[in-house]
Amino acid sequence: FLLSPNGEPVRSGEPGVLHVRGPHVMLGFWKQPELTAAMLKPGRLPGERVLCTHDIFTMDADGDLYFVGRTDDIIKTRGEKVSPIEVENVLHRLPGVREAAVVGVPDEILGEAIRAFIVLDDGASLTEQQVKRECMTRLESFMVPRDVRFVAELPQTATAKVSRRLLREFTGGVAVHPAMVV
Repeated sequence: FLLSPNGEPVRSGEPGVLHVRGPHVMLGFWKQPELTAAMLKPGRLPGERVLCTHDIFTMDADGDLYFVGRTDDIIKTRGEKVSPIEVENVLHRLPGVREAAVVGVPDEILGEAIRAFIVLDDGASLTEQQVKRECMTRLESFMVPRDVRFVAELPQTATAKVSRRLLREFTGGVAVHPAMVV
């Protein structure tokens, strides 16, 4: 089921945080009571524990769920919430783009600005202006990256996922990871 940040059920089509209940839900994190308390909440039934996934989904009228993003990855810009996945999907469709990742970076006026990191295919050539122009034709204006960084590869976590933390730390000057050399 999906709940708003206030813990209220959301209507069909509205984004909400996915909560999971049932006998398959874990009992907790091994020797990590603080993390267990953050992830497992009391349910409606006596003794029931509900897992808060911190993943944002929408649900259609048939009950099918659609992933929007992680609560910690959502970018808040111009008073709007942007799922990096929506922007990345557009970037991945551009000819010559091998990989793409999007993060929010602090901005005094916008709250957060959208920054895109792109790895090009060998021999491919794209400019920041070309990327932005394509994004403008496929996205709402507040979703268009403010800047685009071309990198040799994207840094990864130990589980082979893109490290958004390292991308947020990258300022374009000194690389924070060997993969961030441009």
